[in-house]
Amino acid sequence: MNAIIIDDERLARNELKRLLENFPHIQVIGEAANTDEAGALIEELHPDVIFLDIQMPGKTGFEWLEEWDGYLPEVIFTTAFDEYALKAFEVNALDYVLKPIELSRLSESVQKLEKQLANKTKTHPEQVSVSPQHFLSAQDQIFVKDGEKCWFVRLDKVRLCESMGNYVRLFFDDQKPLVLKSLNALEDRLDPKVFFRANRKHIINLNFIEKIEPWFSGGLQVTLQGKGEKIEISRRQSIRFKELLSL
Repeated sequence: MNAIIIDDERLARNELKRLLENFPHIQVIGEAANTDEAGALIEELHPDVIFLDIQMPGKTGFEWLEEWDGYLPEVIFTTAFDEYALKAFEVNALDYVLKPIELSRLSESVQKLEKQLANKTKTHPEQVSVSPQHFLSAQDQIFVKDGEKCWFVRLDKVRLCESMGNYVRLFFDDQKPLVLKSLNALEDRLDPKVFFRANRKHIINLNFIEKIEPWFSGGLQVTLQGKGEKIEISRRQSIRFKELLSL
């Protein structure tokens, strides 16, 4: 397993590296002193996990996660502050480890990581490379159950998918049911010619776009037909969006 340590304190990075030497199957392949450096490293190296400090100069760990729309590995927060624990799990962090880090507590995190990665491999063995036959077409019908309500809906009727932690909210007609699935897992099954990942929280049906406007920091904002939802396309994804829809 490959790891990147993101912490503005060099001594803290060195101490965590020393502790991780007790786990030969984990290799620290990079270090970053801030989130700007971290983003470039993650895109280049695609680690399995990042050990992320919260309080850093510039963006905090939470602020960076909210904005980041690139490849995201498992996240283990390492911090001296215990008041952020609830928020950490709201953003789907794998674990939250307090400094000074004890070897026994780190061992628990490593065990969680091993279990999580093993489950991913079993559940999504095709995740590394998804070939077209895995995609559901826009004409395929899916069964959706939310509480006591059930729907059998064609995918071309779904205009928007929104991440809600471990759930995804599907928007079609006047309905907004929740399904127990991550947005990443859903993205793996959807046809990329029809469904586009606008940002970390949203996938949009390209056929429902009604209006496109320039937005902040080089991004775009699209308005969807139906209920008029306005969805921001991040700056990074805007480049892909323009390439996808250009002649």
